[in-house]
Amino acid sequence: MKLRHYTPVAASLLLALGFSAQAADNHRYIIQVDNDKKGLIKALSVRMGGKIELDSNGFIAATFDGKSLDQVRGLLNNPHIKLIEVDQRRYPMSLYQDDAGNPNTQQLTPYAVYQSQANLVDLQLNNAKKVCVIDSGIARETGETGGYNPDFVWSRITGDSNSGTGDWFRDGGPHGTHVAGTIAAADNTFGVIGMAPGNPLHIIKVFNDSGWGYSSSLAHAANLCAAAGSKIINMSLGGGGASSTEENAFNTFTANGGLVLAAAGNSGNTTRSYPAGYKSVMMVGANDANNQIADFSQHPGCTITSGRGNNRTTETHDGFCVEVTAGGVDTLSTYPAGGATLASLSMDNTGFAASAMENQGSANGQTYYMGLATATDAGAAGKVCTIDRGQISFYDKVRNCELSGGIGAIIINNEPGMLYGTLGTSNNTSIPAVGATYEDRSSIIAAGTASISVGAADYGYMSGTSMATPAVAGVAALVWSNHPQCTGTEIREALKATAEDAGAPGKDVYFGYGIVKALEAHQYLATFGCAGGDNGGGDDGDNGGGDDGDNGGDNGGDDGNSIQLDAFTYKVSGRVRTDLSWSGASSSQMDIFRNNSKVATVNNSGSYTDVTNIRGGGSLTYRICEAGTNTCSDSVTVNY
Repeated sequence: MKLRHYTPVAASLLLALGFSAQAADNHRYIIQVDNDKKGLIKALSVRMGGKIELDSNGFIAATFDGKSLDQVRGLLNNPHIKLIEVDQRRYPMSLYQDDAGNPNTQQLTPYAVYQSQANLVDLQLNNAKKVCVIDSGIARETGETGGYNPDFVWSRITGDSNSGTGDWFRDGGPHGTHVAGTIAAADNTFGVIGMAPGNPLHIIKVFNDSGWGYSSSLAHAANLCAAAGSKIINMSLGGGGASSTEENAFNTFTANGGLVLAAAGNSGNTTRSYPAGYKSVMMVGANDANNQIADFSQHPGCTITSGRGNNRTTETHDGFCVEVTAGGVDTLSTYPAGGATLASLSMDNTGFAASAMENQGSANGQTYYMGLATATDAGAAGKVCTIDRGQISFYDKVRNCELSGGIGAIIINNEPGMLYGTLGTSNNTSIPAVGATYEDRSSIIAAGTASISVGAADYGYMSGTSMATPAVAGVAALVWSNHPQCTGTEIREALKATAEDAGAPGKDVYFGYGIVKALEAHQYLATFGCAGGDNGGGDDGDNGGGDDGDNGGDNGGDDGNSIQLDAFTYKVSGRVRTDLSWSGASSSQMDIFRNNSKVATVNNSGSYTDVTNIRGGGSLTYRICEAGTNTCSDSVTVNY
């Protein structure tokens, strides 16, 4: 059964995301500071040779040329500074960029829409939750790759521009436009259809001309997403190294009822990528059209062990690993206008899968079977050559067809699947050439006429966990619009509880709980309500906060505490400081307890730094409570 009539050309490597290539910039740092002291710290940073790169709520980012982290911490030894950390780089996460398709004459439904049941649930636009797409911009006007793509409801799309990365409405490469189309491409008579067609979007462009951004940019973007009224954040990106500032931003967004999703990564190994690896972020892996895991989809474990000796701690959490998957292999979606190369093939007026090989143009005529095309053949004159793969190069096959007077070439694979190939750098042929599948060989050879076309268009294919993440974000938006009273964490739990099990029986590190199913999640919430039933996924039922602590009955062992607390201790000038971050609290203020004594009452911002005068070695035990109540987190002990 054909799920579609157009498939990708040879995969051209866009970005093989190995973490050895993701080393953090050794000159740029994030400095956490209270907003009322920010002016002082900015002035101090400039005086010490720094250049301010970003100013956001609760932190700044600055470049100190040639200075290490320890050197910058020494230069900025100021009591108003809460934390200084490396500003980690973040990269787009699409492994392959495949050009194909011809959706200019009809609307095509990507296989992932059927696979995830998005075609079986209607978007309730009056209750739609805005999705914030943090990526490379979107093609409303002419950008790096192309121009205006008409397959969006542009009146429902807003964005934030940045002096460093440019206008949000101009693409900085096709990645962001492709991601946005997977979420919300319009339901019309052409192009493709998104998971939540026409859903409101907010676009934030974070990637620079070199194709990467910073963790501080993502933290700032999270603030902008919230300010724009977004309830879902999609990040088809990632990189190595965690950032406290970045994590706090997503903790806060989640604690305020939102849902954050990020790509697992495309190295095909067990490396944990960030921001996907934070507990408050839902990590998404990729599967193909046959419910098989993508070989590039990263699959870190669900347990993190940190520290040494007495400082060694171990924690297991859903948020550390893949929670669900969706279609992310050969995903058809929107491109900036003219930014993709697309191929179409029909035999006796019946469409077949094809991949563009080389030479833009079209050919229509009778067919002629040339076998392996190892030599010229006068019988091909004026006809479209059908050719088997093997013995000689693709270039030689097409050249022999053209020298025989052929007007186009179809090269058929000699093994199951699509033929992906090019004609080489020395190609001097001019007739259009496409690849075809081995499965269609008998039908192609038997056909009397053929029509092939290779040309620029507004749609194309990409593969990666980047493509799976917006599929899940779109499903979340679709389901949430039907249950607007729920929180983002409750939607997250429902998606896990109703995912289709794939791979090894039960939850595994590749698929997590399985492939997302929109209709199943919708019916689950309609039956059990936002709190869910007792058969849901999840390890602690909170996944970053923002709910009522239930999230689906017992959900595999909820301990009843809705407030989750993390603590990290370090020393500044020999004195102990502890960074606290939390989620799941609903009060406006929080009481901070150290060793069972209240040390502060603070606003519920999701983070606090306890600055002490303690020196030497020992341990501290922290607990936080909603101010004046017994609604508290579990105690967390840190060693210093």
